[in-house]
Amino acid sequence: MTHPHPRQLGACASGMPRALGAARQYGALRQYGAICPQPATRRGGGTAAPDAPTTPTPTSTPTPTSTSTRAPAPPRTPPPGNAAGSAVRPAARPGTGSPARPVAGPAAGPSVTRSPVPALPPSAPPVPPVAPPGEDGRGRERAQTPGRSDFGERWPAHGAAVRLPGGGPGSDLAGFYRRLRDQQGPVAPVLLEADIPAWLVLGYREVVYVAGTPALFGRDCRIWNAWDLVPAGWPLQSVVGQRPSLRSLDGPAHTRRLEAIGDVLGMFEPHELRTRATRGADTLIDAVAGNGRAELITQYAGPLPAMVTAGIWGLPDSDLTGLARDLTLLVSGGTGSRDARRHVHAMLMRVVRRRRAQPADDAVSALISHPADLGDDEIVEDVMATLIAGHAPTADWIGNTLRLMLTDDRFAVDLSGGRLSIGSAMAEVLWADPPIQNLVARWARRDVRLGGRWIRAGDLLIFGLSAANADPRARPQPSGRAAGNNAHLAFGHGEHRCPFPAQMAAETIATTAVEVLLDRLPGLELAVEPAALQWRPSVWVRSLAALPVRFTPL
Repeated sequence: MTHPHPRQLGACASGMPRALGAARQYGALRQYGAICPQPATRRGGGTAAPDAPTTPTPTSTPTPTSTSTRAPAPPRTPPPGNAAGSAVRPAARPGTGSPARPVAGPAAGPSVTRSPVPALPPSAPPVPPVAPPGEDGRGRERAQTPGRSDFGERWPAHGAAVRLPGGGPGSDLAGFYRRLRDQQGPVAPVLLEADIPAWLVLGYREVVYVAGTPALFGRDCRIWNAWDLVPAGWPLQSVVGQRPSLRSLDGPAHTRRLEAIGDVLGMFEPHELRTRATRGADTLIDAVAGNGRAELITQYAGPLPAMVTAGIWGLPDSDLTGLARDLTLLVSGGTGSRDARRHVHAMLMRVVRRRRAQPADDAVSALISHPADLGDDEIVEDVMATLIAGHAPTADWIGNTLRLMLTDDRFAVDLSGGRLSIGSAMAEVLWADPPIQNLVARWARRDVRLGGRWIRAGDLLIFGLSAANADPRARPQPSGRAAGNNAHLAFGHGEHRCPFPAQMAAETIATTAVEVLLDRLPGLELAVEPAALQWRPSVWVRSLAALPVRFTPL
């Protein structure tokens, strides 16, 4: 299948060459597209893309602060026979007198204005900030729109969209995303469970651009234009529907709460985290050392991060297995995720109220006394967001690293002196098998062109982190020696990137876990053939279902 928007890689919409240097050169992309002159007609004879409007761009674009008394925009689908030179008036944004502006992103073509998502009628209740439609009976009433009847008009590119496999791509992760990129380009129309439309951003620089341009792409799911298609009990509501935590905020509100979390996590020195992780690792290894066999995911990699984070945040250690299970469900979604959220929320609220009355030497107490002056609800939501983003990915980072070192000759040969190869193996995992392979990331604030596609205001964009890491434009020749190359996207990018103290904490816990295990269990090897290892059935996370090993009993 040919690329739906043929254009030479490294060229802008006008065909002008654009240098594609090392991955580190992709950081300064805020002006990408703005510095590239837009062509009057599309290259190749002026034929518009299948999912793009066929009317031309107005010659002048109003500024965001200007007002307009022009007539409303024509319907999205222009009538046949529009003259090539006819002008189109920008549509006014809902609730303002300002016209909507077309915006061009990376690899953008001509800017074209589309009608924005209509505002809610005055009689409709607002979308609640704490739950998406369908949860706790507090959701917005079902929108009075035709729904599926006008699906083709609202998402014209999704007629040939690929359904993201709910069970994940299996063992052929790289091949799945490579074929999808070859067929659809760097931004692919996809369908989530229940055929909900979204855009999967596969290109490295497209992910960087979207993540680094909050003016065009925000984290507030309330602007999503597909809520009316979401069925009751949708299994991905816990993944898509964001609470009012630092993950769903932008701008100063996000900065205020992110700084508070960063300051609190920065209080814990690496040697203290290493001590906690070593103590937890020894406890878990002692429980299996005499057996000569173990299943490292459920008996080691899964519970260890929960043990360390519980001590940091002052959480009760009476049911760490249940906490680890609930946090894992909240990352991958699916059956039981809403109950898991309620369990974690209730537990955190009890901890916050207890620490407000009786402060202790833990992160929750420090967050309560932080100058940001966060309320109880804010603290609960932000701690929950931090735990969700930190526990399961760290556990999967440990498991995926151990798998790599036990199955890949480049690393397995050094198991007897594994310390020399642990760093390389951990870095390789973040490039090739990051714990989060796809991430519900942003919603478009306005109509914008991205990677040769027209994204409408309110559209959902999913970051394909695994695919972006393997983008040949960013990493054309993976060498297998990824140590020191931190340009991967496993920790995200932009203002919502995992804060540095949290990255350091995850790396310290994961490194300690692998080192202690290799030091204490002599003769460690897989108990099954490598081909028998199974990945968990998920398109969101990359983690093993089990990692059975054998070793010399102690």
